[in-house]
Parts: sequence; structure tokens; C-alpha cells
Amino acid sequence: WSKNGYRLPTEAEWEYAARGGNRSKAYIYAGSNSIGDVAWYYKNSENQLHPVGQKQANELGLYDISGNLSEWCWDRFGIYCSKRQTNPYGPLEGSERIIDFSRMMRGGNWLISDDIYCKSVIRFTSNPEKREFTNGFRLVLSVI
Repeated sequence: WSKNGYRLPTEAEWEYAARGGNRSKAYIYAGSNSIGDVAWYYKNSENQLHPVGQKQANELGLYDISGNLSEWCWDRFGIYCSKRQTNPYGPLEGSERIIDFSRMMRGGNWLISDDIYCKSVIRFTSNPEKREFTNGFRLVLSVI
């Protein structure tokens, strides 16, 4: 975890950005209720990754948060707490049910994701030691 510098976003930060931050219009996908406007996924990608920025941006001007590449988050797998929180972060250790070094991913991807996996609220996990050509990341600048 970096206090000053670039790092992976927490799941909460990723979802806040995907949902449009304080400019949110409560879309299902990052920037639209129509997946084809904002995402490359298995039904429209023609089985290939696409350059960033060919689809509509979300309310914060961010492209390709839904679809194209699944994005790594800092958090390990964990069940969300039932009480409302501000900017929570995941557990420091892995869950018993998931391999200890698995990390959370968001956003869906161009190859295997159905439209449900491209929704801003959907979360899934993967092993960062396993390299996949459908996975990528988006960095945040942390300055404290």
C-alpha cells in the first residue's frame, strides 16, 4: 500500500469512479444504461481488445471501465460489511474459501464477459500470479 505514489485502487475507489463519482447519474454500466455505448464485451468485441476511448466515457470522463479489460483492485476477497461505510478497503489476508493471494477484479472484459459482469456493482476474484490477456489495471495517485 502506497501513501504517496501510484497504486491500485481499492474496490470502493474503483466503484466510485465507475459510477461517476459525485456526478453520478446512477447508470448500470460506467456511463450508460446501454452496455453497447460504453463497453467492449464478448457480444460486440469481435474477439479482440480495443484501444481505449472508442466508447463513450462515464460522468468523470473515464473510458473503458465497463468491459474491454477486467481491472485489478488492491483488495483481497472478502464479504462486504452490512453497515454503510465510507471508502472501505478489503481484508489484509485472503478468505478461507479463496486462495490467500487472490485479489478482487472489476469491470468485465472483451472475451468472456456477459453483460452482467460489466455492471459497476459486480465483483469477482482472480490470482495475480496467473497472467491473463483479459486483465489489466488502472492506477490512482495517492498523496497524503
